[in-house]
Amino acid sequence: MARRDEIAAIYLAGVVQGIALVTFPAVGIIFTSAAHYDLSNAQYGSIFLPQAIMAVAASLLGAGLASRMGGARSLYLFGLTANLLAILLLIVSQFFMHEHSIAYGLLLAATGCLGIGFGLTVPALNTFAATFFPNKVDRALLLLNSLLGVGTALAPILFAVFVAMGIWWGLPFLVAVLIAVLLVFSLRLPLNRGVPSNAAQIRTAVVGRLPSRFWIFAAFALCYGACETMNGNWASLYMTKTLGANSAIASLALTCFWGAVTVGRLFFAAIEKWFPARRVCVALPFVVAAAFVIAALLPKNERLLGVASFALAGLGCSALLPLMISFGQKELTAIAASVAGGLIAFYQIGYGLAAFGVGPLQSLADLSFKTIYGGAAFVALAMAALAFLMVQVQTGKIVPPLATTQLGTN
Repeated sequence: MARRDEIAAIYLAGVVQGIALVTFPAVGIIFTSAAHYDLSNAQYGSIFLPQAIMAVAASLLGAGLASRMGGARSLYLFGLTANLLAILLLIVSQFFMHEHSIAYGLLLAATGCLGIGFGLTVPALNTFAATFFPNKVDRALLLLNSLLGVGTALAPILFAVFVAMGIWWGLPFLVAVLIAVLLVFSLRLPLNRGVPSNAAQIRTAVVGRLPSRFWIFAAFALCYGACETMNGNWASLYMTKTLGANSAIASLALTCFWGAVTVGRLFFAAIEKWFPARRVCVALPFVVAAAFVIAALLPKNERLLGVASFALAGLGCSALLPLMISFGQKELTAIAASVAGGLIAFYQIGYGLAAFGVGPLQSLADLSFKTIYGGAAFVALAMAALAFLMVQVQTGKIVPPLATTQLGTN
């Protein structure tokens, strides 16, 4: 049975990981401010590419690394260290704000480290939570992911507080302290439960044959990653540059988005008896599409409606990621152990496309934020169509096909 200090460490790590993950988007208005880093929108978007690439690599290679490094404990500690290095690089970069190439390089390195931290830490945390409570796995994972959501909602609030104090760098400094304390605390814990034993299965799935139905889930994950990132990474800049909001209102919009994601997960879990998960999965993409349309049609200076649109988007995104993974693991039983890692990888690909894509669309195609958000509604509608295909198996309307798709020959 897990010790109380082990359980506390894992769930606290969920909160800290959430804060660390949103620290960079929360600081976005500083990155693009002429008085600070003075990055263009394209440069701002590009700093998240290393994060997406490294998160994909870490999530796909994590199980193999665990088998070589001594299990989930090593991945967890290494992930925390990578997170800490990411935040320290962000702190150092402020001393080179006016030496553009150096600051930009440091930010690229920082987000790359954050991607490694996310890709290793989050799967390890889910592994520990499931094995600590084998008889209450769903509840344990719901609590963990809800706490991670709490962290994502806290980051912009804390940023607004530090900006009001005149020390924007207070957020990364606080996050660095939290990670360091958690790392020191975790080093003394055995954390010897939840050692992955599925590395061989994951390697087989990656280089072997996957059910063709997997690609429906993968496409959904990619679309979801793009929709979430359009809100999570670009909300602050949309509020300031399009709707004329100040940093406090921009942080409020980002907080409302991540807060609604967290509250929505708990809400839809609570009403599952009356509103089944398959209906939630089909309905929520339309909510996301509606939020994009509202954001695209807002007149200038409608700041409060802008905040409301991002809260609506958060509600729409809330249950989609956990439901996607849950449906995938239940249907694709032959590769259930590798489904989560594979879908998280495609989610991160969607993240990278949306994080980087907005800048070139503005600079090269001369598209406004409003036009881009309007276009994102079509991605949400594509996600709705994919959701319908996913839940058909859940309702027994489709028999899972036996056809498979060759991924590689190694």
